[in-house]
Amino acid sequence: MENIWLSHYPRDIPGEIDVHAFSSLAQVLRSSCDRFADLPAFTNMGASISYSELDRLSRDFAAYLQQTLGLARGERVALMMPNLLQYPVALFGVLRAGLVVVNVNPQYTAPELEHQLKDSGAVAILVLENFAHTLQEVLERNPKMELIVLTTEVGDLFGLVKEVLTNTVVKYVKRMVPQWKIASATEFNAALREGRALTLEDVPLKHDDIAFLQYTGGTTGVAKGAVLTHGNLVANVQQVGAWIAHDLLDGKETLICPLPLYHVFALTSSLVFLKIGAHSILITNPRDMPAFIHDLKTYPFTAIIGVNTLYRALLDAPQFSEVDTSKLKVAVAGGMAVQRVVAERWKKATGVPIIESYGLTETSPGVISNPLNIEDWTGTIGMPFPSTLATILDDDGNELLVGEVGEIGIRGPQVMQGYWNRPDETNKVFTRDGWLRTGDMGFMDERGYFKITDRKKDMIIVSGFKVFPNQIEDVVALHPGVGEVAAIGAPDERSGEVVKIIVVRADPALTEQALIAHCRKHLTDYKLPKVIEFRNEPLPKSNLGKILRRQLRDDSASVAAK
Repeated sequence: MENIWLSHYPRDIPGEIDVHAFSSLAQVLRSSCDRFADLPAFTNMGASISYSELDRLSRDFAAYLQQTLGLARGERVALMMPNLLQYPVALFGVLRAGLVVVNVNPQYTAPELEHQLKDSGAVAILVLENFAHTLQEVLERNPKMELIVLTTEVGDLFGLVKEVLTNTVVKYVKRMVPQWKIASATEFNAALREGRALTLEDVPLKHDDIAFLQYTGGTTGVAKGAVLTHGNLVANVQQVGAWIAHDLLDGKETLICPLPLYHVFALTSSLVFLKIGAHSILITNPRDMPAFIHDLKTYPFTAIIGVNTLYRALLDAPQFSEVDTSKLKVAVAGGMAVQRVVAERWKKATGVPIIESYGLTETSPGVISNPLNIEDWTGTIGMPFPSTLATILDDDGNELLVGEVGEIGIRGPQVMQGYWNRPDETNKVFTRDGWLRTGDMGFMDERGYFKITDRKKDMIIVSGFKVFPNQIEDVVALHPGVGEVAAIGAPDERSGEVVKIIVVRADPALTEQALIAHCRKHLTDYKLPKVIEFRNEPLPKSNLGKILRRQLRDDSASVAAK
């Protein structure tokens, strides 16, 4: 399939980017800290750190990891926290020390956290103490697990007075910190103080050095670590940077980042804006709409990233009409499909279209996007980024023609090296010709624009987060009152989809409430079933006995349409 999209690129966007402009993400950081030293880099809850402070603090943390903890190049360090100033400091500290970041959703249950720590082989973890009780549970269940634990509090980088006040309110007034006790834990600020007096040994990083193990699910329901190298991330930063370069100015932009930095979409977006010296406003809890709106009013923002549900929530908030969006240049959405009604409402409210983009954890993540010069919602995911090849594949991995529906395949320097210690799973997602199978069905039109029509995989997308049916089914099946279970996605006006389970009871007395209470012990909130259907007859199966989820989805759609 020819790269016909190149002739439809907006002016000034190159067909190829310089993947060798930076040797590593650490070099991206150093470049920005040198160029924009006195400018604010990140702000959270009214507290800010400049680029020079980010450079110093991340250096101190890196020195502590190297010298005090003695961590060796390539070892894995888990980060388990929401959007706080500590996150970019720790992130770059880990990378500058030559180590690998393992991002962890802080809402994970103990079983989910346990799997990720064991699978990644993490030797250390930095956790916000609000979630330390979950880690404590994992450690108590695994007394032989050797894990260095560092903890942080919400206000640790706020400055002394605000730090004490914030941490006191969080712990004793709002009671947001469940009781926990990990005797060997070290405080993050203590680590920074110790690291300040230590020497950081420079680690020459190259493109093939691993930067992240970014966990994602699979058709088996077992979370796998996508191996993303410095080269993968540098390439994607360059690709997205080239896409937005005409509209955004170095050292002049302010980004609103309400998506969690442990999610690859927000992670790479923040790196793109860091490269151009932007001021990033980290939103810790976008569900706290009054606080979120307060930040939007406080900082004249020029860019924002989000998912469809977040944009809708903002539009539905009465206070949003008071937000000044006159400086806004770019509003980007990813993770899930943008609904036309949301796109049209956003354009009417702000005068700026939502730029729908597409990517995967396995591609760092950006691969396809609408150009910034669109006027309105296009109904497509756009065109491939520079230095990216995209095609449509049949079931045998052969390329299809323009307009034919098949599976979207991707090639490019941002594509992962494979899944961590899972060569079998890696082989499943790459064709013999080297295309990464995305699991999304769609077609390309005559302009090189791609449109998604369906998902080949059974995954459920809840507000941009992937939920895999096997994991849900495994948890539900643990309940002794369940005979059979299937998990599918059900349409939802706010989150796009929610998890629906269809259950055949082994115990006629089993209730919805009992199942939900059971699931809460094993699954984070967005994975919890929101719709439960009980059936008296066996679930439909193939000749091999596999439950036919697609048939169940079709049945549910038919009922909903009546």
